[in-house]
Amino acid sequence: MRTCVTPAGRFRYGIHKPSYSVANLRRDDRIERLGSDNDATPVNNAANFPPGDIEVDGADWIFEIPNPLPFKGTTYIDKEWADAGAGDPGRIRIAAPVPVSLSATCRSAGTGPEIIDRLPAPLQLALATTSTDPEDMIRLARLSCALEFDAAGEPTGLRYDRRPDGSLRPVVHDHLLFEAVANNPRLPDRYKIIMVVRPGAQGGSEIVGEWPADGATHVFEYLRRNSYIAGGHYAANMADDAVRYAVADLSDHDLRALRHLYYQRTYVRLAAELGLTVPTARRNLAPDELEQLRLAIGAQLGAGRTPASAATLWGWNFGFDYAPTGYRLHASHQQVHQQYAMLPATVAAYNADPNHSEGRFAAFGCGDMIAEVIDQYRRDCGSDFFADYQRAIAGNRRMDGRSDLESDLVVWSDPNCLLFVPKAQTSQWELQLMTRVDSDGGTVGNIVEADRAVRESLDTGILMAQKTLAGLGARMVTSIEYPKRIGDNDRNQPLLYAFLPRLPESPGAFSEAQLRYINGHYPEDFAAVCRRRLSCGDLKPPAR
Repeated sequence: MRTCVTPAGRFRYGIHKPSYSVANLRRDDRIERLGSDNDATPVNNAANFPPGDIEVDGADWIFEIPNPLPFKGTTYIDKEWADAGAGDPGRIRIAAPVPVSLSATCRSAGTGPEIIDRLPAPLQLALATTSTDPEDMIRLARLSCALEFDAAGEPTGLRYDRRPDGSLRPVVHDHLLFEAVANNPRLPDRYKIIMVVRPGAQGGSEIVGEWPADGATHVFEYLRRNSYIAGGHYAANMADDAVRYAVADLSDHDLRALRHLYYQRTYVRLAAELGLTVPTARRNLAPDELEQLRLAIGAQLGAGRTPASAATLWGWNFGFDYAPTGYRLHASHQQVHQQYAMLPATVAAYNADPNHSEGRFAAFGCGDMIAEVIDQYRRDCGSDFFADYQRAIAGNRRMDGRSDLESDLVVWSDPNCLLFVPKAQTSQWELQLMTRVDSDGGTVGNIVEADRAVRESLDTGILMAQKTLAGLGARMVTSIEYPKRIGDNDRNQPLLYAFLPRLPESPGAFSEAQLRYINGHYPEDFAAVCRRRLSCGDLKPPAR
């Protein structure tokens, strides 16, 4: 099978060492002057028009690393690029945005910031996403929507338009500008709260759960009724008295509150599906109550009971950006939030008549693809995939053969989980978090199997991944969970999370559409950089 993991507990990959000939089929030459060098000597394009065939002898080596999980494709590393940066931690980073203030620029040029009002829409959008000046943002906010103000000139709310059907819609003059302004961290919090954060500002989604304000954090759980996920999904959003627009502002307490709502909603839904008594009072479950409910669910599953929901779905899009052309580059909003749902075991199958089904098939969950990998590996290799994979991670060796540089892929670990750099990264800065496989091959495969200690380890690992990537300059990160199906006891499938940063010069094009991922560094060097970031005082794992 197509994987870099072997039953020997090693990684296997390919190296292209190309030398080749190219027949020159060009008919004409078109030698033209390009310009001149610093000595005023003319420079032309003669090198582009060779007189005969071409012999390429000893081109750059290319490492071809099949992803451990075959459905994630293959990663290619150019040896010359990777060698140039090996052992140079300063090379792997994204520079912080430069300060931008059009208001200050206007004043220095002897004009007023009113010119912002007259900029073409693409330039206003560019300013809304790049300005670091609250004065710019306030002016753009007032342009984008109809705000209400008090006697002191402070915003108090939005104006609403009542439609003929009785529904209300905020008066937004420019939706792209409105979104870009509301998602810029430099917009004063008062405006953020009014425009997008306060409950109701983004629509009528019901709040059905809450981590109550406790002086340190506050999270609301919203129901997204009409979702592409059948049965709806839930969003845990930081509340208007706990605004978090940057990972640097996110505490371990915040993260635990966000994840608590995910665990709580999942356990309460499963308990109801299994006929268990669930808490009915309008309150948050205490950690001990949550664990007791999880154990009761486990007992029912062990007795052969089957809930309607077969798998969890969890994800987090952090970061927001618009191109001036109006292309959205990442998530729907900047504020820290997480989304989750439950997936059914099967879905009714149809052909042409939507009113008469023709059987059923398994509803998709991304963790199912990992289950298929485990089964195929067992058939092909006669071995346990993740036991071999984790041995390969533990005994990793560098691809360039150097012994003077670090070879460890693990960034952070504890007795329950490890945060590591995959040997074949599908994002140039991809990190993954995985529960450990024990000596008997057993592992925690989903949050229903995760006891309180494992849940705390997962929460810590997620926070460490986000803090590490943000510390390197990542501003847009997609995080997803690959869980085992609930009640599946047929395979040892660890719970896996992938953290996929979007880098400025990695837009995702035809190569990525073919599941071919191009990297300019060795995974071992990226792991070393992450460990250095994690060792900084503000990134150390939180105390338990």
